[in-house]
Amino acid sequence: MLHRNATVLAAALLTSVTMAHAQVPTAQPEVGPKVGDAAPDFTLPGATIDGVMKAPITLSKLKGQTVVVAFFPKARTKGCTAQMTTYRDKWATLFNGGKGITVIGISMDADTTTAAWAKEANLPMMFASDMKGDAGKLYGAYVEGRPVENRLLYVVGPDGRIAYTAKPFNPMVDDAYTDLGTAVKKASGAK
Repeated sequence: MLHRNATVLAAALLTSVTMAHAQVPTAQPEVGPKVGDAAPDFTLPGATIDGVMKAPITLSKLKGQTVVVAFFPKARTKGCTAQMTTYRDKWATLFNGGKGITVIGISMDADTTTAAWAKEANLPMMFASDMKGDAGKLYGAYVEGRPVENRLLYVVGPDGRIAYTAKPFNPMVDDAYTDLGTAVKKASGAK
């Protein structure tokens, strides 16, 4: 009887320890490049307020500028609209009115979709169409089997290196924009 009670007690203790361990959240590995890494290059179809761009957007061709690479799930959705219209409304303060700073919103939307959205909402940034998830894979935004990419943000310095990340970027929190503005100023050397 004593041996049986010890076995039951050991099994209960093992179950308790296993359950407690299962409830401890495990740290998620960091996705995409980190601060200091070279920004992965990409070439994607582009769009602006003026329509679909004739030439694709290539990140490496923007070296020498500060570039904000903003992955977002889908045009015209609540969070994405809040993010892009806040960029528009704070364009002068966040992005120095676009002087020396390029903002690229990247989603799996077609370039015709983002061109129409940019025109309708008067969005001043460029949009890149990542329909196959190629850039999203390089930056950790792509999730296999999903038709949208995660909302991640990178600031690439003029040297082509990642200067700041927000993984995820929360478009509904004012501090996210304050932090972004600070990071852009620092990366671009503005005071």
